[in-house]
Amino acid sequence: MSADRYAVVGHPVEHSKSPWIHARFAALTGQAVQYDRLPAPLDGFAATVARFRAEGGRGCNVTVPFKFEAAAMATTLSERARLAGACNTLRFDGAAVFGDNTDGVGLVRDIEQGASRPLAGSRVVMAGAGGAAAGVLGPLLQAGPDEVVVANRTLPRAQALVGRHADLARTLGVSLRAAALDAPLGAADIVVNATASSLAGDAVPLPASVLRAGTLAYDMMYGVAAQGFLAWASAHGAEPRDGLGMLVEQAAESFEVWRGVRPPVAPVLRELRALLQGG
Repeated sequence: MSADRYAVVGHPVEHSKSPWIHARFAALTGQAVQYDRLPAPLDGFAATVARFRAEGGRGCNVTVPFKFEAAAMATTLSERARLAGACNTLRFDGAAVFGDNTDGVGLVRDIEQGASRPLAGSRVVMAGAGGAAAGVLGPLLQAGPDEVVVANRTLPRAQALVGRHADLARTLGVSLRAAALDAPLGAADIVVNATASSLAGDAVPLPASVLRAGTLAYDMMYGVAAQGFLAWASAHGAEPRDGLGMLVEQAAESFEVWRGVRPPVAPVLRELRALLQGG
């Protein structure tokens, strides 16, 4: 049986663990899937995806910096992708392109199940208002926290993201506001770094005052990129967690969008963490 082709598209994409993850999902579910890395030039996302489709590709994951372009490419968007204005998952249905965003559900599942931290009733501070933040804000709100503060270096960008989610927050009874990163943010139960600071090797974007003993400090990056943020969190008495669980959870959701089969997450996450740690 020939394998259906999928890929992760990004710039850069050479570091991506998605091919390994989806190979394990395929093996564990008996699905005939071939999954590759597909680097795209910064000005060539649409052309790269079009070529992959023409060669028989069935779908792709989309990573930085193309998630907004992916949403514009889709002919149909899931509700969570429409709200985010960004896609990390595309499925090719003949001439149609279905766009979804699985980042948020991946983050929520890893916080609530992987870290055993309920979001309901909590106070959340999220740093960042770009594609990563846009992809997770809706599912974070739906998990029922008391308050979510979106803090960003450029305040108007945070305000725009909050504005797109204001109706949802009101419907759910969640307090949602935007703030500048240098504004008083207050201590939080859960802090999420959704900026590119870790990937770029920049300083931690948040003041230590957002942390208190036991705060879950979550970096959406993983591996070496996340180490600075995690060390900062530990030094201030917080509980650090990287985004590896989110990576596997969002991949499982994408796999189900494509194949209609839910792969197991826990064993794949254990294997991947051991692999990255050299175990």
